[in-house]
Amino acid sequence: MGYKEISAGGVVYRSGSQGLEIQLIVDRYGKISLPKGKMEFGETVEETALREIQEETGTIGEIKAPLDVIKYTYNHPVHGKVDKEVHYFLVEAKGGVTKAQEEEISAVEWHKPAAAWNRGNGRAYANNLNILRKAFAWLDLEIS
Repeated sequence: MGYKEISAGGVVYRSGSQGLEIQLIVDRYGKISLPKGKMEFGETVEETALREIQEETGTIGEIKAPLDVIKYTYNHPVHGKVDKEVHYFLVEAKGGVTKAQEEEISAVEWHKPAAAWNRGNGRAYANNLNILRKAFAWLDLEIS
């Protein structure tokens, strides 16, 4: 019987006086990433995504669309082979105060779309770039 782990997170965006901005996080390894985390008992993937985004970045969000589910397998020192599933959503920031969860991540950043893409390119995890690409398509943004 394999061990299964489910996480969820998202691409957060906001529209304000600065126009549309995309949220990126810098993880503790210095990589550009997206907020995500493990599902807790009794949660839906949507609830997990919103809770993790709020815990990691301080942002209170609202889910706009599912973006993708990434599946992979890794070896856990205790559980052995783990089937991992990560659900990503497009999330609009509705409130909260931007603040990095210190024990988890190094920074939370807001960027104009082109800058977010350039910041992520080469410094982000490959599968995150794919998620970002889908978010940009959904938001009707050009990738330069």
